[in-house]
Amino acid sequence: MSPHTLSFFRRMVCLCLAPLAAAAQPAAPKRLFGIVIHGGAGNVTPERVAGIGEKAYRAALEQALTAGYSVLERGGSSLDAVQAAIVVLEENPLFNAGLGATLTRDGTHELDSAIMDGRTLAAGSVAGLQHVKSPIGLARLVMEKTPHVMLIGAGAEAFAQAQGLAPVANSSFTTPANRAAYENSRAKARPRTEPLTPKDTVGAVALDQNGNLASGTSTGGMLNKLPGRVGDAPLIGIGTYADNRTCAVSCTGWGEFFIRTVVAYDISAQMAYQGTALAKAAQASLDKAERLGGDGGLIALDAQGNFTMPFNTKGMFRGFRFSNGATAVKLFAPE
Repeated sequence: MSPHTLSFFRRMVCLCLAPLAAAAQPAAPKRLFGIVIHGGAGNVTPERVAGIGEKAYRAALEQALTAGYSVLERGGSSLDAVQAAIVVLEENPLFNAGLGATLTRDGTHELDSAIMDGRTLAAGSVAGLQHVKSPIGLARLVMEKTPHVMLIGAGAEAFAQAQGLAPVANSSFTTPANRAAYENSRAKARPRTEPLTPKDTVGAVALDQNGNLASGTSTGGMLNKLPGRVGDAPLIGIGTYADNRTCAVSCTGWGEFFIRTVVAYDISAQMAYQGTALAKAAQASLDKAERLGGDGGLIALDAQGNFTMPFNTKGMFRGFRFSNGATAVKLFAPE
């Protein structure tokens, strides 16, 4: 057999065996993806939850997780997942966002929300809404349809209508429970009074199959607040932040203290400039707000799928679901 013929047969053998060799190689591990949510931190105890039922809160959180995770599972974006989860919580009267939101001192509802894309650092936020059914949806439109980051009050409402969102009556957010909480707080004549049932800001952070992070937060704000008051939730870098290079964060609690300590961005900055691990950075930022008197909590997620859910209250409505099978819903501190 000539050298040329031998070389030809060798090449043919290699070509025939190549597919077999490739098939024998282990498949590259799939990228971890998932979502973390919160429904507020505060005086969340078995006794206070018992009035409505612990199962109702757990079921509501599971529903939000399912909505957000389903988006990720079919290859959707982290932005879509965050919005889907938060819409579920906005439409559930157990939480302080959308339906069931707290009332201001004047007996009206003023809703705030924000969303942020960790891939591009694009963000949208709204505050002081009185006639928009889904604040998180309008925040997303501000991000994608305007050159701005934040719209408030009448301007935000006009923009909503220009985008085809039909206005809803302010009273449509009122429930017997939040009306009773309002009357109770007015009787005590205090600007910040615990509602009759645990209710607070809602939020979500997500990591999609492309490795992109997103964050979103939505709230009715502080019970019996002065009209026009804006808390941390719609403020980018304070109650809501996302950056693929570091983390995605959504906060809940006494907004005035979170504003003064710039909690969400502080976590990201610690990671970016000091190389601090996510959980350590989140706890340090929360501790800073607590030293000033701020109570609350947060959820944070990085691009590797590490997450943390610290809080300094008796409990926090929270949950997570990831593609590796890790999932849980938790309410109380010991869980």
